[in-house]
Amino acid sequence: MSKRDTAQRRHAILAHVNAHGETSVDSLARRFATSEVTVRKDLATLEKSGLLLRRFGGAVPLPQEMLAEGNAPPSAAKRAIARAAGERIRAHNRIIIDSGTTTSAMIPELGGREGLVVMTNALSVACALRELEPEPAILMTGGTWDPHSESFQGQVAEQVLRFYDFDQLFIGADGIDLDRGTTTYNELLGLSRVMAEVAREVVVLVESDKLGRRIPNLELPWARIQTLITDTGMDDTTCSRIEAHGVRVVRVAVDD
Repeated sequence: MSKRDTAQRRHAILAHVNAHGETSVDSLARRFATSEVTVRKDLATLEKSGLLLRRFGGAVPLPQEMLAEGNAPPSAAKRAIARAAGERIRAHNRIIIDSGTTTSAMIPELGGREGLVVMTNALSVACALRELEPEPAILMTGGTWDPHSESFQGQVAEQVLRFYDFDQLFIGADGIDLDRGTTTYNELLGLSRVMAEVAREVVVLVESDKLGRRIPNLELPWARIQTLITDTGMDDTTCSRIEAHGVRVVRVAVDD
């Protein structure tokens, strides 16, 4: 089969998944009259290009928030949450900033703090940190580049982290499961869990509209989280349910 035919098939597979939602490998193989092995290769290539997400036995479209948030400026809620997170950081703290739009919004809040040491797995975070005055000591995890989270992941990154210890981890979430903890669309969970292991305080930054989202991948259980910073869209009942897990909840007002 020519490269042109392969490209056309992959374009058609992507269009089909985007139009119909979660789709199985076997149904795609039947639809495009090809083998399941070929379809799996197509899905792997499309996922690597950041165009869809694979699931066991098939694929799903990229969530709209992953498509929309990439180049959008941080929302008022993100900025308010980021300010509250920044207030928790003292001079000479050793911190981890995970990739993500809310965590990235923290960076302008870190100026003026002497002696900060910041580890990150995101090139965008590292570049933004270089603009601070004074510039913190910047550590990078290295590892395997993941186009979906636009960050480094994998065993190399995990091994690097285990050589250090940190005061705080600042991490976002795609969703909050009130019974289990933070959830994510990304199936690469190992690095987040190692980040939590090597930090004395895990601080989750998440907007209230992500509460109760049904996302299958548990990222961090409540037992691994000390603090959750969100906005006042979280009601008292929900706040109490999270606090019952031993998590400190900070709710911040959002400027109009």
